[in-house]
Amino acid sequence: MSSNKVLSGLGMAMRAGKLLTGDETVLKSVRAGKAHLVVMAADASDNTKKKFRDKCGSYGVVVVEAFDRDTIGQAIGKEGRVVIAVTDRGFAAMIRNGLKSQTEVENID
Repeated sequence: MSSNKVLSGLGMAMRAGKLLTGDETVLKSVRAGKAHLVVMAADASDNTKKKFRDKCGSYGVVVVEAFDRDTIGQAIGKEGRVVIAVTDRGFAAMIRNGLKSQTEVENID
């Protein structure tokens, strides 16, 4: 699956209302057990990466690092986004599998 398919999957999840954005909103969804997948921009700050890796690790939520904030933002029709949570199991599996099938998740500038 190409990165374009993954990005369009993120867009579909957003339109379906199955995607949350913003640090606090994503953290709340992880704590509440609603997040099935957290996608973090590769250009997120080290502090942000650590915070979400630790929090997702504690709650058993898969966290992946992919793309950059502008690419994620474009995919979901918002300004640059550093962290998003997928709240639907089906979308989460599709996106995770799409990222896994790429030998290397590339940063697209």
